[in-house]
Amino acid sequence: MTTEQLNQQHQEDLHRLRGFCLLDDDFMTKCFEGEPQCIQFVLRIVLETPDLQVTDVHTQVFVENLLNRSVRLDVLATDSGGRKINVEIQRADKGAGRKRARYNSSMMDANLLRKSEDFDKLPETYVVFITEHDVLGKGWPLYKVERCILGTRESFDDGSHILYVNGAYRDETPIGKLMHDFSCTDPANMYYGVLADRVRFFKESKEGVAIMCKVMEDMRNQSLREGEERRARATAKRMLAARKYSLEEIVEMVGLPLNEVKELQPKQDA
Repeated sequence: MTTEQLNQQHQEDLHRLRGFCLLDDDFMTKCFEGEPQCIQFVLRIVLETPDLQVTDVHTQVFVENLLNRSVRLDVLATDSGGRKINVEIQRADKGAGRKRARYNSSMMDANLLRKSEDFDKLPETYVVFITEHDVLGKGWPLYKVERCILGTRESFDDGSHILYVNGAYRDETPIGKLMHDFSCTDPANMYYGVLADRVRFFKESKEGVAIMCKVMEDMRNQSLREGEERRARATAKRMLAARKYSLEEIVEMVGLPLNEVKELQPKQDA
């Protein structure tokens, strides 16, 4: 790219940065990265536990499933009681489906016990979805999802919890103010100083702006790579369907690994 193009790209990044808020998951995870105080503040309000102490926080945590679908958690926090808390930010309603919440919960469980460790050692877990819209549609600020014994309505008490936070909710309660702050693009208009200071750092300080510009550059490069891979797979599929090329020729022409090209073969040819 020319210097002029780079300068234009930088100005576009600065414009995008001004429009970011905590409901943008990439911006939120960067704000909460390595900052237990921020996620602790949010969780104290959402879990209604004012003395909750977060001892550890990680963002963009990859939880691998060797046989089936893996997941990437936006935020994974641990509190002083050993509870594991996954926080997910979702602007699209589809990304906050009930079965996704169930899957995140199950994937957390599957990675929390060592081999032969007793099931009673499984820690309490929370999956918290903060959504831009009221995806459950009841107008409530907060939805707490628990397993229960249907006949008696007693809690099953298995230590697994799912919460949905309605990002569209507004009032003067702590949760209403918190959701205002999550959708606010200007830190000067936010209620809570601990969140406003972190947002201000990434939007207004030289160091923070540089970090976010690098994040956006990495996102663009990742999108380009994914686009190139999609085009390569599409080309490989057309070549396989034509039945004119050997696997080795396809590998050389499209640049995909041999094992991936084999996986793209029609089942009757594989």
